[in-house]
Amino acid sequence: MTLKLTLPAFFCRLSCIWVYFVFLEERGASLKALMKGKKVVVMGVSNSCSIAWSIAKSLYHAGAELFFTYENEQIGKTVSQLVDDEMPNSFCTVCDVNNDKNMYDAFAKINDQWGKIDGLVHSIALKKAENLPYSYLQTTRDQFLSAHEVHTYSLVLAAQEAKRYMVDGGTIVTLTHMGSEKVLPNYPIFGVAKSALESSVRYLAHELGPANIRVNAISAGPIRTSATQHVQDFDYMLSVVEERAPLRRGIDAEEVGDVALFLCSYLGRGITGEVLHVDGGYNIIGM
Repeated sequence: MTLKLTLPAFFCRLSCIWVYFVFLEERGASLKALMKGKKVVVMGVSNSCSIAWSIAKSLYHAGAELFFTYENEQIGKTVSQLVDDEMPNSFCTVCDVNNDKNMYDAFAKINDQWGKIDGLVHSIALKKAENLPYSYLQTTRDQFLSAHEVHTYSLVLAAQEAKRYMVDGGTIVTLTHMGSEKVLPNYPIFGVAKSALESSVRYLAHELGPANIRVNAISAGPIRTSATQHVQDFDYMLSVVEERAPLRRGIDAEEVGDVALFLCSYLGRGITGEVLHVDGGYNIIGM
């Protein structure tokens, strides 16, 4: 059977299609305006697989201006190339979180360029994770201090510096992991350090709230990055999440990036001191 479309019906459908594309265009424009004029520091990108890089992409596509920090000049070559290729007009500088003066100098450079900061993404992980034990009982004093210094104290120091330049308020987002809440056999010292990180988020949120600075954490499910290559049985962890999570799948870094965008934007203005899980719901499962 052949259906004949009358002229009025044809124009009606054409109008619907036009309205749909206008909606998509306006939606895209709204997204680009979400962070327009906002200046955000992104700490922790080491390559294109970094979760921090996916966060940066979400922020950049929403209109944010970005300033990247990297650990050393070797990593800086990779980061600078990424930024030049995909996020022109962004800035980069070295910032070793184990060196207080280096941290001060980095934020001073950022302030010289911008004059203010609106957001800070803290995605710092211990690079020499292969040297850490898989047994918490066997952790040495130096290993304990190193893990906490990099994962936890770096957020405190970064928050101190960011506060000086968040003259109009702002937001700080860090990354954590389920190992902070529950025992993951191959994630011992990291889990303990992430517990301290999450506690720091709450205390920083309390102290920075009067300055209209929000502090939150994202607890991401397992995502393959350069940092996970030293986590024993990581493939097994991925398979367990995909099998048992309510969504019956793992998550990707883009999903974490979009949640970070939400927290950094006006949409997350009423949220502080929280740990938001982006793990397909795996954290709610008891058995």
